[in-house]
Amino acid sequence: MGTYLLRRMLLIIPTLFGIMLINFAIIQIVPGGPVEQMIAEMTGTAVESTARFSGGDEGELSASFETDSFSNNESKYRGAQGLDPDIIKEIEIMYGMDKPASERFIKMLKDYLTFNFGESFFRDQKVTSLVLDKMPVSISLGLWTTLLVYLISIPLGIRKAVKDGSQFDIVSSTIVTIGYAIPNFLFAVILIVFFAGGRFYDIFPLRGLFSENFSELSFIAQVKDYFWHLTLPLIAMIVSGFAGLTFLTKNSFLDQINQQYVMTARAKGLTEKKVLYGHIFRNAMLIVIAGFPSAFIGILFSSSLFIEVIFSLDGLGLLGYEAALTRDYPVIFATLYFFSLLGLVMGIIGDFMYSVIDPRIDFESRE
Repeated sequence: MGTYLLRRMLLIIPTLFGIMLINFAIIQIVPGGPVEQMIAEMTGTAVESTARFSGGDEGELSASFETDSFSNNESKYRGAQGLDPDIIKEIEIMYGMDKPASERFIKMLKDYLTFNFGESFFRDQKVTSLVLDKMPVSISLGLWTTLLVYLISIPLGIRKAVKDGSQFDIVSSTIVTIGYAIPNFLFAVILIVFFAGGRFYDIFPLRGLFSENFSELSFIAQVKDYFWHLTLPLIAMIVSGFAGLTFLTKNSFLDQINQQYVMTARAKGLTEKKVLYGHIFRNAMLIVIAGFPSAFIGILFSSSLFIEVIFSLDGLGLLGYEAALTRDYPVIFATLYFFSLLGLVMGIIGDFMYSVIDPRIDFESRE
């Protein structure tokens, strides 16, 4: 197992390199980089650009786009007409865009090896401190969601396996499938409309993770306030998140129920409850428990972005979303690097947990 883990850890380096290279190459061809963002701020066209896409007919849109794009042949930046070329050059130097793409990529890799992520282009703050500030919100949201998904899915999956084919199994499968089919961001909007002052009830807060007077509250009141703000985001993430784990638990138990050792245990006169939780449970739960790290990363990756944006939760998802809008490259690549590295490490931990829970699993002999 040690050799396998070492090999997996060494594979992190080329995998991270490939991820960063592909995304860096994609960024180079995406229009509207940081230099153009700054030019738009200086020329006052940033707001006009937003307004332009919010109304007007197609002809006006096309005409304004062509005017911005092609009226200045001397500049490679849209909307740069009227600006001194020396100013544009200073902006390029400020953002490091005066160097070739290959040189910028190599410098970024060297910095990232020492976890030096530089400074945000538009926030005047180190990227590391930004990520550390936002991380607790995302980690908190991901951990609570994963914990609640497991607490719901495992008992439900076991119950469905025991009652396989019954009316309970059919009805619960229908409900779970419908919940899985609804995207979490759409369900979040529905929750806001019904319970956050959208149209019907105003029970839960719409924004943030704490109330404005949070620091003035007692400890018990702070805990209540925290979970009061988390209620709708957690429900939105849980509803679409526990379907896969529920069916995985059910199928895992059904597979073990038909094994020979279960029949032997029943033949010895053991009660059904003791057979289920004393013999079947450990073997059936191997894949479920070992998959916890991957499930956590999956929830953190796929769900937190939309939920943080919709509920204005100041976490890594919202940070990455805003960085993408403003083309804040240091923040974009730092969050990408962090999530990729975390995902790869969690995958190794998941494999390690498989071997710890069931020593019969040997990845080296499998290879």
